[in-house]
Amino acid sequence: MPYIYSMILPFLTIAPSPSRGRGVFTTQAIAKGTTIEIAPVIVFDPTQRMKLEETLLYDYIFEWGEDDKSAAVALGYVSIYNHAIQANCRYDMDFEFETMSIITTRDIKQGEELFVNYNADGEADKPVWFEQH
Repeated sequence: MPYIYSMILPFLTIAPSPSRGRGVFTTQAIAKGTTIEIAPVIVFDPTQRMKLEETLLYDYIFEWGEDDKSAAVALGYVSIYNHAIQANCRYDMDFEFETMSIITTRDIKQGEELFVNYNADGEADKPVWFEQH
């Protein structure tokens, strides 16, 4: 099977999220371990990342690369998933193919909002930047 560079399952939708702006929701139940999205990313080198950090895009970039010095903006719905410590999805980064995948970590009910934990460094319960203010 060829490598898939982009995919969003058709039952995902963006809708208002209570007290969080927008979020990603599902219109049908999803089994644990399902890859629900594979999104291409736009990669920025460390110098470009510094410029991005001075813009609104700062809230949407991901640290990128083995050394976390670069940044990436994910296309698709990836930047719309809201944060939760007890997230029902996780994200995986593929540096070689420059993609991010969203995978469910438990069974998801129809109508449920999908969350990822923004902490990718193993400190899952650490407050994220917008919780520290």
